[in-house]
This record gives sequence, C-alpha cells and structure tokens, in this order.
Amino acid sequence: MMASGGAPMDRCRKRPDSDPEGSGEPEPPADKRPCTAEPSTSAAAAAAEAAPPPPGAPPAEHGGEDMDTSSSGRAGDADGDGDADGDGDDGDGDGDGDGDGGSSCESDGGGSPRSCGRGGRFQRMVDAVAAEGAGEDALLAALTELCEALSFFAEDSGGYFPTDPAAQALVRLAGGADGAGAGPDVMLLAVRAITYLCDAMPRAADAFVRHGLLPVLCSKLLAIEYLDVAEQCLQAFEKISRRQPTQCLQAGMITAVLAYIDFFTANIQRVAVSAVANACKKVPTDCSQYVMDSVQMLSNLLQSEDKIVVEKVASCLISIVDSFGSSVLLLDQLCHQGMVEKVLSLINTGGLAALSPLTCSNLIGLLAKLAGSSLVAVKFLFELNVGSTIKGILVASDLSHGMPYLPLEKHNNQVNEALRLANQLIPSAARDVEDTQMVLAKEKIIMDEPRFLCQFSRDILPVLIKAVNSGANSYICYGCASIVSNICYFSKPEMLQELLKETNISSFLAGLLSRKDHHVLISSLKIIEILMQKLPDAYLGSFIKEGVVYAVEALLTQDDCSTSTHQLSDDTHQSENQPQPIVRNKSTCFCYAFDSRRPETVETRTCRIGKGSLFAFARHVKTTYFTTEVVSSEMGLTEILQKLKTCCAVLNETADKSSGQDNIQSEEHLSTILSEVMMELHGGETMTTFEFLESGLVKSLSNYLSNGKYLQVEESLKDCSTDHMLAVLKRFQSFARMSFSNMDQGCGDMLLTLLVRKLQNALTSLDNFPVIMSDNFKPRSNISDIPTRHSTIIPCIRVRFKKDEAETNLSCYDTVVNVEISSSFQAIEEFLWSKVNTDTNNQKAEGSPDHTASESTYAEDDPQERDSTPESSPPPEGLIGESQTSSIEPCTRQGTSSSGQAERNTLISSDSAVKPKLIFIYKGKELDRSITLYQSILQDQINAGSDIILGMQFWRSVHDITFRTAVSPETPETSDSSKHAPTAVASTNDSATGFTWKKLPFFSSLLLGKLPCKLDRSSPSYDILFMLKILEGLNRYSFHLISEERNYAFANGRLTNLDDLKAVVSSISHQEFVSAKLTDKLEQQMRDPLVIRSCCLPLWCTELLSACPFLFSYEARWKYFQSMSFGSLTRQQGHMMDPNSVTERGSSLSRKKFKVDRDNILVSAAKMMKSHARSNALLEVEYKEEVGTGLGPTMEFYTLISHEFQKSGLGMWRGEFPVEAGNDNAHGLRFVVAPNGLFPRPWSRSADCASFSEVNKRFHLLGQVVAKAVKDSRILDIPFSKAFYKLILGQELNMYDIHSFDPELATALMEFQALACRRKYVESNSGSDCQIISDLSYRGSRIEDLAIDFALPGYPEYLLSSGSTSDNLSVENLEEYVHQVVEATVKSGIARQMEAFKLGFNEVFPLNKLQVFSEDELERLLCGEQDTWDFEKLVDHIKFDHGYTSSSSPVINLLEIIQEFECDQRRAFLQFITGSPRLPPGGLAALNPKFTVVRKKQHNNNEADDDLPSVMTCANYLKLPPYSSKERMREKLIYAITEGQGSFHLS
Repeated sequence: MMASGGAPMDRCRKRPDSDPEGSGEPEPPADKRPCTAEPSTSAAAAAAEAAPPPPGAPPAEHGGEDMDTSSSGRAGDADGDGDADGDGDDGDGDGDGDGDGGSSCESDGGGSPRSCGRGGRFQRMVDAVAAEGAGEDALLAALTELCEALSFFAEDSGGYFPTDPAAQALVRLAGGADGAGAGPDVMLLAVRAITYLCDAMPRAADAFVRHGLLPVLCSKLLAIEYLDVAEQCLQAFEKISRRQPTQCLQAGMITAVLAYIDFFTANIQRVAVSAVANACKKVPTDCSQYVMDSVQMLSNLLQSEDKIVVEKVASCLISIVDSFGSSVLLLDQLCHQGMVEKVLSLINTGGLAALSPLTCSNLIGLLAKLAGSSLVAVKFLFELNVGSTIKGILVASDLSHGMPYLPLEKHNNQVNEALRLANQLIPSAARDVEDTQMVLAKEKIIMDEPRFLCQFSRDILPVLIKAVNSGANSYICYGCASIVSNICYFSKPEMLQELLKETNISSFLAGLLSRKDHHVLISSLKIIEILMQKLPDAYLGSFIKEGVVYAVEALLTQDDCSTSTHQLSDDTHQSENQPQPIVRNKSTCFCYAFDSRRPETVETRTCRIGKGSLFAFARHVKTTYFTTEVVSSEMGLTEILQKLKTCCAVLNETADKSSGQDNIQSEEHLSTILSEVMMELHGGETMTTFEFLESGLVKSLSNYLSNGKYLQVEESLKDCSTDHMLAVLKRFQSFARMSFSNMDQGCGDMLLTLLVRKLQNALTSLDNFPVIMSDNFKPRSNISDIPTRHSTIIPCIRVRFKKDEAETNLSCYDTVVNVEISSSFQAIEEFLWSKVNTDTNNQKAEGSPDHTASESTYAEDDPQERDSTPESSPPPEGLIGESQTSSIEPCTRQGTSSSGQAERNTLISSDSAVKPKLIFIYKGKELDRSITLYQSILQDQINAGSDIILGMQFWRSVHDITFRTAVSPETPETSDSSKHAPTAVASTNDSATGFTWKKLPFFSSLLLGKLPCKLDRSSPSYDILFMLKILEGLNRYSFHLISEERNYAFANGRLTNLDDLKAVVSSISHQEFVSAKLTDKLEQQMRDPLVIRSCCLPLWCTELLSACPFLFSYEARWKYFQSMSFGSLTRQQGHMMDPNSVTERGSSLSRKKFKVDRDNILVSAAKMMKSHARSNALLEVEYKEEVGTGLGPTMEFYTLISHEFQKSGLGMWRGEFPVEAGNDNAHGLRFVVAPNGLFPRPWSRSADCASFSEVNKRFHLLGQVVAKAVKDSRILDIPFSKAFYKLILGQELNMYDIHSFDPELATALMEFQALACRRKYVESNSGSDCQIISDLSYRGSRIEDLAIDFALPGYPEYLLSSGSTSDNLSVENLEEYVHQVVEATVKSGIARQMEAFKLGFNEVFPLNKLQVFSEDELERLLCGEQDTWDFEKLVDHIKFDHGYTSSSSPVINLLEIIQEFECDQRRAFLQFITGSPRLPPGGLAALNPKFTVVRKKQHNNNEADDDLPSVMTCANYLKLPPYSSKERMREKLIYAITEGQGSFHLS
C-alpha cells in the first residue's frame, strides 16, 4: 500500500505532537496548530482584521514557529459562505520558514511587504509558484513563502489575491507534474497552501474544484506514497467539503477518505470523518451511490475508541438517513449495509454516554425513522431484540422528566425518541393513519412472527407501566399508553394474558384515567375495550377492584356536570373571553407526536380527536362492557370495601367520645377494628389502592385518633383541653401498640409497615401536586415596580390593583404595575399604601413611625425581598450580607421545617406588630399574607392540569387584585395558630421527666387535627399526608414511646422487674416513608430554568417540605437546601450531584485565601471566622511556611479544627478530664472519650464566670465553623452525638434522649423514674401509708442506702436544689431528683452553650434552614459517610491513567492493600489522598475530582522500590511508583500516609 520512500518518507513525515526534529522549539500555540475539522481563529488574522497594518509597516516577528502547524482558519469562514469579495490585503506579515522538509526559507527584503505594493505581494508569490521549469528548490522557497503568508491571511482585511492562477498552479504541483516538481516536499507544501487558502477564503474552493483538484486528492489517498501528503490531503478535503459537498461526493471523496483511515492518528481520523460529515449533510438522491458503498465503513467507525470520531460518524449517519428519508429503497439498502446492527451495538454497550445529548437523541431517532419507512429495518430491529435496547434507554433515563409539552425538534430527548421508535415498530391499531399500507405491512410481520411481538412486549411493558405509575407527564403517558394499546390489539388472548400476568394493568389504567389529557384518556379507553373484548372474565373483576369502572363512570359524570365549562381541561377549546394565565400545551395535540416523519410543527395538522368524541367513547365502553347487570354480578369482589366502610362507620361514631367509660369501650373498638384492618392488609386477598381510598379509612382513622378534631371546620387551640389531650393520648397509645405488633416475624409484617406501604401507594395514585414548568424561559431585562423600581432578569407578573367597591377610606390606584415574583405582601402593601391612603394627617402623625419602621426593616431586608420568596426563597448567593443578622433571632426559635419558613415567620410577626393595613382579594378569595402573590396566583390555577406551562401568555396577562382596609389584624395569628401549637398546650400534663407528648412535632398535629401547612384540606391527598406524618413520628420516636409504655406498665404493676424496662425497638426503615413520585416531581421542579434563576417554587413544594420533609429523598432535600439557602445550586461541590454538572467544586464562586498557623489552629480559626463568617466566598486555606494551597489544605484544615475541638480540657464536652488549677495544658493533647458521640458538658449558673466565658466563645466558634463547613461543602471529622444533632435542629430533649450519649445514666434515671411512678400509682390507689411504698427498693437496696448526693452525676460541683429537708436521695424526692438531673443534663445546664453555638451558626446562614433534615441526615451532611470498599466498587470509582489500567499489577496490589487496611489506616489513607479522613455524602463515587491513580515517573534513575508515593490533594491524584511487590508497596504506602501528614509541599 505505502511505498518505502526511504529518506523522502522520513524527511516529509509530519510530527503532530512535537516540533520538527532538532528544532528545539516548544509546541506552537493553539492558533498555530494544523488545520483540523474544527474551525479555529488565527490570532494574527484577528489582529489584522482589527487594525490592518499600513502598506509600509514591517512584518510581525513570529520567532521560529513551525509553519507546518499554522492555520489561518477563522470562525466566521468556517461555514463556507464565501460571499464577500475576495480581494484582500496581504497578511499581517510573514513568519519564519517551514521546518517540515528541512528547508526553512525566511522572507528577506526582496519578499517582504516593505518592497511590495498593496496586493502585489501575493501576485509575485503566485507567479513564482506557477513559473514554468522552476527547480525544486525554487518551488520549495516560493511555496514556503506562500504558506507563511496565507497562514495569516484574512479575506476581509482588504487587498487582492489571484485566486484562479493560484488554483491552477497549486493543483498542478499537488498532482506531482512537471518532473522537477514531483518531489514529496513540493506536493506537501502545495496541498498545505490549498488548505490554508480554503480556510482563509472559502470561496477559493470553487476555483480548486474547477481546476480538477478533487481527483488529485483522491488519488493521493487511494495510493498513499507519503503519509504527510495524505494527511494534508485530508485536511484540504475537510475545508473544501464545507463549500462543495456535492462535488466532493461525486469525486469519490468518501471512499478515498475512509480507505486507509485506520492508519492515521486520532486527530487526523477526526479530520477525515469531519470531511465526510460535511459532504453528507444534504445528500442529493442522484448521489446516493457515492455514499452507499461507504456506509458499512462508516458504521464500523461507531466502534472507535475516540469519542469525537464516534460523535462525527453518528452525525454523518443521521444526516444520511435524513437525506434518504423519502426513498424506501435507499433506506432498505442502508439497513443491508449494517447500519442498524452497529447503531444498536453502540447503544447497548453504553456508547451513548460518550455522545452529546442531541446526538444521542438523534441516533435513536435514526432508528425510529428507519422503522417508520423500512420494513427491512423493522425485521432487523426485531431480530436484534430492540425491545431490550429500548428498555435500557427508558430505565437509564428518568421517564417522568420528559418534556411536559409537545416537543419540537429542539426539545427532543432520548425518552421521546425511544417511545417514538417503539410506536413505529408496533403498528397503530387505528386505521385512520396516513400510511395505511405501511401499517398493514408491519402488521403482517408481527403476525407471521409472533415471537417478535412476544419478546418485544415482555421487555418493554413493565417499563412503560412503571413510567406511568411514577407520575410521568402527559406526553410520556400518551406515548406509553399508545404502545400498550397497540401491543394489546395485536396480541392473541393467550399471549396477552401471559404478558400481563406479572403487571397490574388495572391499576395502570386507573392511573391513566385520572389524567386530564384527552389523548391519554382515549388511549386508556381503547386498552379497556381491547381487554374486555379479548379477556372479559380475567379483567372485569380487577377493573372493579382497582377503580377502573368507577373512573369511567366519574368521567361521564364529570361530562354531564361540566357541559358548559371546561373542567376537564379541554386544551384545544379554551375560552377566549377569559384570560388563561397558565396554559397546558399551547398545542396539545399528541396525535402526530410519534410519527416517523414529524413536521417542524404539528399546529398545521388537524387533531384526530373530535369534539365530544372522548365522552362518546367513554359512554360506549360503559354501556357495552360495564352494564349494571354485569358489574352487579361481580360485586362480591368488593367485600373488602364493604368491611372497611363498616370499620370506618364504627370509628366515626366513637370519634368524639372522651368520657372514662367510653374511652374503655373506644379502645376495645379500636383494637377490634384495627385487627380487622390488619387482617385485610395482610390477608390472602389483596386490598387494592382504590378500595383503600374509597373506603374512607384514612379520614376516619385520622378523625378518631384526633378525637374528632380532624373533621372540624374551625380549629382553635382553646379547645385543646386536658380531657381532649388525654383522650388523644389514650387512643394514640393503643394505636401505637397495635402498629408495632407483628402478624408474623419481621418488620415487614408489622401493621405500621403495611399501613405505610398502602398509604404510599395511595399517594402515588393521586396526582395533586403538578410540576409547573416555564416555557422557553430566557433571562431578559425587566423593570420591576415592586418591591422597588429596578431592573431584573426575572419575569414579573402584571397586576392591576382595584379598590373594593365598599371601601370608602382609600383612593383608587388603577395603574398596571410589575411585581417581582418573589415579592411578599408586606412589600406590596408598603408600595400601595402610600398611593391609596387618603388620610394624610394620620399618615404623617401615626403612619410615619410605622412607615419608618417598615422602611428601615425593608431597607435592611431589601436584597432578600428582591431576590427571594418569603415562602420558598432565601437570599441568593451574593446578596446575604451583614444585614442578615437582623433576622437571626426569630429564625432560630421557630420549629419549622421549611427552608423559607424563617422569612414567613418574620413577615407574620412583623405584620402582627405593624398591624396589616390592607387586605388583598383575588377572584373573591382573601389571600394569605404568609405566601407570595405569585404563589397565590399559581395555586388558584393549579387545577388547570397536572402539566402546567408558564408561557408568554401568563407573563402578559394582567391579574386584578382587589384591596380594602384591614379590619381584623388578628387574622394572621389565628390562621397560623398551628405553628405555635406546642406552646399553647404546654400547661397541661407536664411530665417530671421532661418527656411531654405534646412537644413531639407530630403529636401537636394530632391534637389539632391538621398539618402545619397551607395545603388544601379538601384534597384527597391531605388525608394521606396527615396519616403519614403521624406514622412517621410514631416510627421516629418509637424508642421514646415504647420506653414510656414500659414505664407505665411497671407503675401499675404489669411489670415487676426493672430489667424489663429496656425497650426493644422494631422501627421500620425511613426509606419506607420516601415517596419516589413526589421526590421525582420536586427534582423536576427544581430543574426548571425559572426556579433555578429565581428560587421561587410552587406552594406545594415548600409546604410539603415544611410539614412532611420525610416524603422526599435525602438527595432531593439536599438540592432544595442548597438552592433555597444559598440562592442557587452553584455551591454544589460534587456531593450527590451529577458529576457532569460540576467540573470543579465551587468553580463559579469567588474564593478567599486565609493563612493558618498549624500550631495554633483554634486561634487561626477564630480570626478566619471573624473576618469571613458572613462572606459568601469559598474559603481556601494555606499554611504558614508551606507552599500548598487549594482544596486539599482546606479539607485538612477542617479536619484539624475538628480534632482541636475534641481535645480534653476545653470544658466543652461530657466525658473530658477536668482542668486542674495551674495546669491548663495538662490534658491539652488528650481527646475526649465519647464512644456514643460528643454532647455538651453541663455548666451550672454558679460556675466560674471566666471559665464559662471561654467555653461559650468556643461554642460560638464551633457554630461558625460547622455552618461554614456546611455552606462550603467541607467535611468535618467530629463525632457529635445524635442528641446534639437534635439540639442543632431545635428539638427539645428528654430523659430518653440521654440514652443516645450516656446509656448508663439514662438506664438508672429510667429505673428511678419507674420506681417513682410506681409509688405515685400505689398512693393514688391504696393510700400513702401502704406498706408497699416502704418496701420499694432499687435492685434489692433501699433508696436511702444508695447514699446518692443531690448533685449531678459525674459533676459533684453541680449541686441540685432539693425540695426536701434531706440532701440525699430518698423515696420521697426520687421523682424530683430525676427531673432535676434531666433538666441539668439536656436543658438548663447546656442552654447557654447551645445559644452561643446557634448565634455563631446564624452569622453564616440561618440555622433553621437545616430543618429539612433529620438528625441522622445532618450527621451525613456534616461528616460524610463511611463507605464500604469492595473490589468492584473501587474499580468502578477510581480512575487509572498515565501508565496504569485497572488490570495493571501495581493497581491490583493497591486495591488489595486498601481493602486490607484497618479503620485507622483507611482514615489515614483518605486524609493523605483528599485532606479529609472521611468521604463526602455519596461515598467514593461522590469524590470530585474523581480519585485518580497514575504511574509515578522515576527521576535520576531511582529504583521504584526506593521511591515514595505522592499526592495532589486538590485533584485527589495519587502518583504511585510501580513497586516490585505488594509487600514493598504496603510498606511505602503506610509510611507515606503516616509520616507524610501535616504539611503541603511540591511533589
């Protein structure tokens, strides 16, 4: 193939990755590298374009740069439109000669622009190149000079270039003509000059084609003599194919380019396939033969290891299919060339991950287009088991994240294209489609080969059903339903029954019928009809049990009730008279969404669903298959429903009975009823979700447990009497006992588990929380009037304020204003009040103080008001400043869970103090001031459909808001009374142990019979949410509840042994409470561009996260926390996030460096926090006298400060050694021993003020450090106890919480408390003189004989106040002793320390933002997690590079050593690699940058065994020498991780 050219070959060989041999010059910059497939911009050309040099100016000096690597490519010319006049000036100077061929020719006086007139220089060069009979040396010199000039030539810089003569001469030389010019160097330079000229002046390609260049280039590629010449020919083809694609095709370019592509380097291969892609963008039909022969070679290149080559080839194949789409014959030929097989192979082997999202979608779309028009493709796809491929795409993608409206070309994604492919493979059951002949042909294929349909359906049906059940949008639902409908239509009854036996098709159909889109409903009814035709006996019963029949009837009922309205959201016939701010699917016709040849828009095509056809079809299905006689004969299957309704009737009857005798009867009733329910849940016949919901069990149970409060319309805390609370408590305790009872062994059989799962299924079946998407949102400049007039890039809602007709004290204000979507009602009132208040005297005399106060408050909070929603949006990054501290106090005292709740509470308290002046009304309903106007408007429109789009119509619509004078300023307090429920009932039934039921968050909801949120109580999902909250609280506090129950049992004599007080907890996993559907919706909502920009979420998001955060996964809540706390997700630093979304931790944020003294970490940390606690910049640490800085040293700093806080002698923690006078440093190097985690040491009020002041300062600093670590996503290595995390979250501790950090003390206190309760019980039943009281003993000893002082155990200096005459413990003061020990341990003794901690924390960001996490999750957030490292996980999450692969012997040794490490060694290894001994949340997979191992180069011929491994901690980059043995590696690695700590230097 290639001639052994000897010296010419070597002399002409190009060195792409280095400078010419012997030149010693460095690699040229990017703008001087070879012409490649991608257009580049020459710096010199750009400079010439900006300021052309005068004719007599000296040439620019370019050192010794290699001409071989220069390029004059310009981005503007890359598309090949050379319409501009080509007369151009010379370049901006010549450079040094070309070093490739060993002949470097410099321009001197004779050839420089100084001696040439304007435009004459290029003429002279072309004349020299075209000279007849010129020798090789002269040609080389002329060509070298021409190449130098062209490398900096810009067509539009002015001047003249003789294009036609140059083309003629260069083509002649490139072909090797004229004897002397036949040398390889001349050919190389000629082709290079052609490349440079076509790059700088694209229209020059026309001249080259006219003079016959294309056959010359093809000949050089088909018979390669010189590799450099061939490479340069490929680069020339890449430039010319942009301008002359058809001529390139006709010249046979594709065959020539691909003939020997495997022999070229990766970079040149990219150039080659780019040339082919250019030529194939639009292939004329008459040129198909030039492409077809090369399709197989192109398809084979999909297996290339080069991602860019694969991307280019994929784009090329996509273009070819698009070009041949109108010819079935050509598409069939493409299939025979192996295209289908290679594309499927690429998808099945995970090749899509390396491609761009658009190319991935188009590649799947390529298969859909082939399947839509080619029967050969359909057969091939079935033979290759395409169903498995589609299943893999749908499983890997998140189905419910598909576009919620009809996607145009710009909106396509892999899921859409995969569904389109499936729809094309299984022909439509309808016969009203356009290409009936193709449908019949496809039908014949699957009828002749039933195995095709069977295998395809078996693969794809479960995925489609799961997609719909998970809450996918209407577009996805329609695609899934149409596929299922077609499969059912073409399947024989026996096969259909076999396919559906593992799926709950009835539940699937019931879910579809709850949708509001007509296309989805029609498809659902079609499936029902097909199943009732083919398998009536098999599915009639399940249709009744799952509510399918009920849904059809409800659909008809809705039609009858809404004939004149559009409550079903008939998207194609919306009212034109009434503005519709929220638009579902501007063009909601899905009829053509999955066609193989989809037009640019579907708006021009008529919807196949006629007006009224949906309800006519539904009536047909009802009267044909669900007649009263047929349904009545099957009613025996609803026996479960009848039983449940009977149970609910009993519960409702006894709901509000609270007298003593009735309580006993009620408890018996409850026990009997719940036993029956448990039998139904656990019994042989399954209770369906429909039966569970339709029975009303959830509402009845909620009402019973809340003692009738749940169904009351008006709730008041005044009704929470002692009798009410005791009645609720008794019922709840009975319910708790039953919930933890097991039918069989294991948690899975507990009533609690079964109830939670049934509730989750019910919640999933309902669709009350729509995702509100913004349509084509792009940041544009808008002028906002409220809160202040300013420019914003966030859309504003247009509002017209109208005075109430009955209002006489206010003036009119009829101007349309722009309200920023984050504006609160307080801000709106401040703006409007000055416009409408007519009492100017009062305004000056009385209003001024209020106005001044509100102005000052607003001025302080202006950044927050402007860019955050009080309900859902905290201040964005960069706007939280010094003023933030003003809201710290109110924030920290609220026990809410919403990240935006602090602002809401601040607004409410502010409204209460200032007394709201105005009431706002929208569509006849008074608006809630604690949420935003934007949220109120969205909530009003929420019933428009599950898929809601905010388009231009919404932002252009004017919303009329009526206002009037406020006459009931107490309304906000009343409406939000549930927020303060715990304190309102704090006077009843206090327990001496500090355990009070009413202070449990979920129990206060039970007392009031409502959730602490603003969700619609009439919604079916509200009942489920309420019960889930009760069950989650029951599960979370199971240890407390069971311990309290044991205590009570001991008191009344049912237990007699103190050892029996130990509680055995069988709680269920918190994952049982996570709703996958709601988590998915929240994630999708947070990805909306408007939400990303504004941090304004719909009301349901913030309210659910406030009342029921457990419904969402930890990862989703972490994203919500980041977005709502810091303004955006830009602070995400690799933890739990898609690694492709963040390239470097905090890369978009500003950074501040701080120098730290290793020998005085605490002092350095205090200085750092004093300067930067309130800063939004990421902190980076560098150490004194060390050169290292960046991520690694910063991570180590947080590790070091964590260890400093654990040292004994600081006076901070329980279990530390006491500090002796005059020996402050005696224990300075010893760490606190806290096997159950650190908990604050109690300090009495009488303690030494100076010592405690230092302790307080340390807790203040600890709060700052912890908050800064959370904000910057750094990992702390400090083992706080679970109880301490509860304190951070604002929860009140009790005696049972002591068990989490001091089990021995907690056990003793619980036993003492049980004895005290036993004494009280005996006294109340037998009198105080009973002998039993005197016989009370503690494990065989009298209480008095224990000789326990009335002091805090472990802290003799902390004296407890005794109400009795004795200072020692006795039976009489036993209860008081327990109470005071608990008070000192978890309340008053640590209150000041925790207050200091919270103050420090709030200086960084409000502490209440963490309320969305549980105590266990907070530990994960702060301290990362301990990951289990098995071999497969290590291989998956470690990158091996630069000399190592996963199979290299040193790598295998390393992985085995890591697995064998002890815990301390593993911590040391992690700190050596990352700077922290702990992994971030998400484990090893979450490390960003990824943990990388490379081969360490040896210097000075050192043996590898003598070298040590080194790391770049900022990049998690380990340089590992190739040790000769595993033992040697272990020795050196352990030495490095133990002795290499504590400093950062260059490695």
